[in-house]
Amino acid sequence: MNSTAVQDAILRGVMDRWKSAVDAHEPQQVASCFTEDAIFQGLRPYTVGRQGVVEYYDSQPLGLAADYQVLETRQLAVDVLLGYLGVDFSFTDRPTISVTLGVVLRRVADQWHIAHYQVSKLD
Repeated sequence: MNSTAVQDAILRGVMDRWKSAVDAHEPQQVASCFTEDAIFQGLRPYTVGRQGVVEYYDSQPLGLAADYQVLETRQLAVDVLLGYLGVDFSFTDRPTISVTLGVVLRRVADQWHIAHYQVSKLD
């Protein structure tokens, strides 16, 4: 997987699934994008595992939508990929929140999942 285009396609595939589930307010589907032991850091204290992801996204308001832009990708190992993204979370009743998001993807069997997710709000 030496090609940046291949790395980018893998990252977009996972993040498109994540975005679709976030936009549809489907916390279980969001969590399915993560490994069973994922470290998840949104804008609250971190959790480990899919249940924390479910609880985080279940608590988000209806109408939350995520738009992302891939900023960087790096292959860390054969089955490990780093992604760095800009994400705008928009709401129906308040201003958009712009963040940066670092993710580490891990291939488990033949599927890529998020093993680490960390949001940074830089303002």
